[in-house]
Amino acid sequence: MQIADSIRSSLDGRWGAVRERARRDLDPARLGPPPAPLPMAEHRARTLEAVLELTKTPFPADGLTVDQGGTGDPGASVTGFEMLGHLDLSVFVKAGVQFGLFGGAIANLGTEEHHRQYLPGMLDGSLLGCFAMTETGHGSDVQQLATTATYDPTTDEIVVHSPDHLARKDYIGNAAQDARLAAVFAQLIVGGESQGVHCVLVPIRDESGADLPGVTTSDCGAKAGLAGVDNGRISFDQVRVPRANLLNRYGSIDAEGVYSSPIEKPSRRFFTMLGTLVRGRVSVAGGAGAATRSALAVAIRYGLVRRQFNRPDSDDEVLILDYRAHQRALLPRLATSYALMFAQNNLVEAMHAIATGEDRGEDAQRELEARAAGLKALTTAHATDTIQACRQACGGAGYLWANRLAALKADTDVFTTFEGDNTVLLQLVAKGMLTEYKESFHDLDTRGAFFFGAKQFSGSIIERTIGGSLIQRLVSGAPGRDADNALTDRGGQIALFEDRESHLLETLAMRLRGASEDEDVSPFDVFNNVQDHLLETARAHMDRIVLESFVAAIDDNCDDRACELLNLVCDLYVFATMEANRAWYLEHGRISAKQSKEIIVRVNELCDELRPHVEVLVDAFGIPQSWLTTEMIADNGTSGGGATP
Repeated sequence: MQIADSIRSSLDGRWGAVRERARRDLDPARLGPPPAPLPMAEHRARTLEAVLELTKTPFPADGLTVDQGGTGDPGASVTGFEMLGHLDLSVFVKAGVQFGLFGGAIANLGTEEHHRQYLPGMLDGSLLGCFAMTETGHGSDVQQLATTATYDPTTDEIVVHSPDHLARKDYIGNAAQDARLAAVFAQLIVGGESQGVHCVLVPIRDESGADLPGVTTSDCGAKAGLAGVDNGRISFDQVRVPRANLLNRYGSIDAEGVYSSPIEKPSRRFFTMLGTLVRGRVSVAGGAGAATRSALAVAIRYGLVRRQFNRPDSDDEVLILDYRAHQRALLPRLATSYALMFAQNNLVEAMHAIATGEDRGEDAQRELEARAAGLKALTTAHATDTIQACRQACGGAGYLWANRLAALKADTDVFTTFEGDNTVLLQLVAKGMLTEYKESFHDLDTRGAFFFGAKQFSGSIIERTIGGSLIQRLVSGAPGRDADNALTDRGGQIALFEDRESHLLETLAMRLRGASEDEDVSPFDVFNNVQDHLLETARAHMDRIVLESFVAAIDDNCDDRACELLNLVCDLYVFATMEANRAWYLEHGRISAKQSKEIIVRVNELCDELRPHVEVLVDAFGIPQSWLTTEMIADNGTSGGGATP
């Protein structure tokens, strides 16, 4: 087996066969980006056609259980849709809305009758829908949505209403044009009492596409990217739907008009409902990672053919990837993309285990939600940063539509915002870290929650969810901080990442405890004054999770040559991450000034060591040549590069 094939096998992970099927079956002529920018209406029509084409593939049905009409392989579904991230991201997003968000709401929040009535049409594309959660006035704060769904016992109907313009549903994919049915999240009111946010199915258009009575839809218009997705707004004016349209897995209204729920506490009910929808967040991270790898493959291959300036002692122009600055712009980001892909594979496995009932633990669900939030934040931020670096690394050629990078940059920019704003998601990660008793946060006010968390976390304990025994063995055998190989030993590297996470968490808890004991400080200020610390704690936690995923993946690869190369890539991820955080390590006495300088030197050395292998490393992504053909590479003397299926 060639090294690239062995590494590709590691990157492909458990659902490698699904990736191979996608490479073979997904047609870039239909599912790839248009060869030139299209008018918005044409791009939308092209995207809808592509989504309907996807109904003929196994990926949508993989996401449903057998009882729901699917195959019961959610890991395969998420992996298949991740591969769309290499193609037209408008198709990726619109398909995600139809099959993941709209279909996922019905599958996960509805019951058997909803599944029977709506899922077949959702799967075959005859019933197009949208996921109407975000409002003009409330996006991240879902608990405060203003749309109401009031039960009327005199007619046995639910009345959906937007009380003001801030309550209109906004930025909703599929809403401007194609959706006929909306999964509407609203405050459910029964007998004058609010039961919190629930989901109600509301028809919004007739078969001709006209708004139904009481429904007003409008178009968000042109956007910076994702031109093929018809984002729109929806307002409701006392729209009546049958009581049966309430998706009632977690809350029902019986024929007598009495509300009941298997989860007594409203806050816990709310978080349980949202937890079932975590697959969308996992998918966004996957798509962002795929788009980033496409950008790196294009930019690195261009760097292998594009020449600029002669050497002083030669008439030969220098390949731009031989310049240190160019290597530093791309190779550490390549290493991070490897690390994030291994972490994504682990996340998908965890999601699959919970969705299929292999892992029924409540702690596992909470861990999944936290890790999905953190990895989505890291991966989408990495996409924004890396695709921009790739665009710049390709000069003016990178700005041309034909070379993919401009569209990738525009289309992924919003990934940092939808499916959870990254800042909010990192806050969720950090709050969850404060105590293993996360459920207590749901029932305490802000002051009490933070005070409780701080008291409980007088000493932090690193909980390993990936490669547990392997990682522990490496850390236990790590040399001391002052040893000559302190920075190069894998166990020592993990220990340094752990140390940063633990220290940030412990000092965060102490700051919160001190502030909480001061009655003159408002609960808001308690939180707001440490928000930067909170975010940095979450990043440190996710950096450690990502590193452990990388280390475990190398241990699983049995090819010695591939492992040797992967270890170099892992080292570059480690040293680049430490270089970005050198100030913290120095300020807290974790490294010396000499070691700090050694980190910079080692990044440069690793760029040198990996330079001869970069083509193998991007080939290992397994992106078919037909998916990545660009003018700038062909114009500089190659056919365009890219792996063949």
